[in-house]
Amino acid sequence: MLRLPLRILDRLEEILIASLMAAATLITFAAVVHRYLSTVPVIQDYVTQIDMTWTQELCVYMFIWVAKFGAAYGVRTGIHVGVDVLINRLPPRSRGVVITFGLLCGALFTGVIGTLGARFVWEIAHTDQVSADMEAPMWLVYLAIPCGSYLMCFRFLQVAWAFVRTGDLPAHSHAKVEGIEPPTGTAMGDPI
Repeated sequence: MLRLPLRILDRLEEILIASLMAAATLITFAAVVHRYLSTVPVIQDYVTQIDMTWTQELCVYMFIWVAKFGAAYGVRTGIHVGVDVLINRLPPRSRGVVITFGLLCGALFTGVIGTLGARFVWEIAHTDQVSADMEAPMWLVYLAIPCGSYLMCFRFLQVAWAFVRTGDLPAHSHAKVEGIEPPTGTAMGDPI
């Protein structure tokens, strides 16, 4: 019953991250080409009439959104940074308690950051503050903080719930690339 909304949320998260990264890459490429073409004598008069000063600011804001949602994605898929050398040496029962405590601490921290971020966004939305180059309302930029933090909080709770129920944590295989299957008859690490 809850699986379909969660799968939709998972896909939206992945689409948002990939789309923002792709768009930022294309915008950066266009800015570099523009900068190069503005030095070519034959066309520089035409190229310099195109204002591309906003590209760096937009890319910075896009990568902020990618980082916030990418952190939530990392928690969900098990690729978020964690040091578990000592935790893995604990007896199974103690290990489970420590992992659950850590996940709940992560949820609490990101929930607090999300709430403080939401209050900040609410306050800045009632001002006339805009970004330097694009003149976009700054509350749109800062909206990444509560949105990303609340999603990350949800992901910590989701992983904690699954861990308490099954004892499994999400794990990421560095050898497997989603959507690409190895040729039949070869192991994941074998050369093709």
